[in-house]
Amino acid sequence: MAITCDVAVLGGGTGGYIAAIRAAQLGKEVVIIEQDKLGGTCLHRGCIPSKALLRSAELYAQMKDSASYGIETSGLSLVFPKVQERKQAVVDQLYKGVQYLMKKNKITVIQGKGRVIGPSIFSPKSGAVAVELNDGEMETVVPTNLIIATGSRPRSLPGLVPNGEHILSSDEALLLEDLPDSMIIVGGGVIGVEWASLLQDFGVNVTVVEAAGQLLPAEDEEVARELQKHLQKRGIKVLTGVKVLPDTYAVMDRQVHISAQQGDQTIELQGDKLLISIGRQANVENTGLENTDIALSNGFIRVNEHMQTTEPHIYAIGDCIGGLQLAHAASHEGLVAVHHIAEEELHYDENQVPRCVYSRPEVASVGLSEKEARAKGHEVKIGKAPFSVIGKALVHGDKEGFVKIVTDAKSQDILGVQMIGNHVTELINQTAMAAVLNATPWELGQVAFAHPSLSEIIGEAALVVDGRNINF
Repeated sequence: MAITCDVAVLGGGTGGYIAAIRAAQLGKEVVIIEQDKLGGTCLHRGCIPSKALLRSAELYAQMKDSASYGIETSGLSLVFPKVQERKQAVVDQLYKGVQYLMKKNKITVIQGKGRVIGPSIFSPKSGAVAVELNDGEMETVVPTNLIIATGSRPRSLPGLVPNGEHILSSDEALLLEDLPDSMIIVGGGVIGVEWASLLQDFGVNVTVVEAAGQLLPAEDEEVARELQKHLQKRGIKVLTGVKVLPDTYAVMDRQVHISAQQGDQTIELQGDKLLISIGRQANVENTGLENTDIALSNGFIRVNEHMQTTEPHIYAIGDCIGGLQLAHAASHEGLVAVHHIAEEELHYDENQVPRCVYSRPEVASVGLSEKEARAKGHEVKIGKAPFSVIGKALVHGDKEGFVKIVTDAKSQDILGVQMIGNHVTELINQTAMAAVLNATPWELGQVAFAHPSLSEIIGEAALVVDGRNINF
């Protein structure tokens, strides 16, 4: 017998299980289909384990610098296997939490590989899911509405396919048992920068190779320059405008050798391992989409503002639709889809979703950069404040970085905010909230921010827009 339900979710990652929970809260009978572990990439191979490693790396770096705070230590050492143990303990605890939430909300979880099927004896329209269970048996789920949340996987370059030994993706890097002496990182986006930061803090000699003219190509140019300056100051070699030549890859004397092109010059690079971090591609193959009329665009599932595919009863969310490819974006997309199924509306604007890089220093942004705003025809006013004028930043010992607010000169609307510095991945949420509430810089400047606090910099940057800054 087929399993019928109101909503089926194909994929149990962050977006998928959040959508399932909300659908259950709205009174829907929900089935979630996951071939691996609930929590998906974010929990098991992405956000959470990488941030656990970054926290250990950050603490190790701080302890090595403890003398500057008047605390002298001796015998400090890094035990990387214990770092990995802590990372896994964090993941395991959160995984148990997700499993509990499925039981709490009475969501049926089916472990197996699902494929969308077309019209059949089970349903006159496409959208049913044939599931090959982990024990080899078959099951069919027939929902009124289907949400596809199949996620993504790391991209690779021709001739540079991760093998878990000398060539790694972020998946394999998370499983390292020992740290290499040196690492070449191909790709200076979010993943590449985070890995460069944590590996350097752990004592690895790191080279980052980015084909674009700056690190974090999707972010503000001024922020990228500031980030590169700090990474290079820490000893990380950063090469921008450099394209790796995959056909030159070789392993000699247990070292990876590869060539790269910088203008007319060829650069020779070598290291113990090579990490490929050039973005992620949607998991759309072998999911049965060919049995439907769902349209793809550049390898991603095409959806409208309600997350509906070209088959209106089938929705898609998360990395498989492209866009920001962030766990919190996927979660919100899942909520949008479920509320639309329930004939309710939920506001979602990609420009109000924060983007974060958990390197040292951290980078965070929301909305448009200055360059993007000008390209869209806005006459902009900029408010920029340095952390060096904020008392709490000096207390923390991290005075580098700044906050930059991009405003439309005519409407006074905040178009975007960019930050680099200590704990900015927390501060960015305040400006994201301001964007949702349509606050102006003048209104932000009237907030009585607690003193001393890092968030004071938001008010200071807002005051700079109109030349009313107080502390510098």
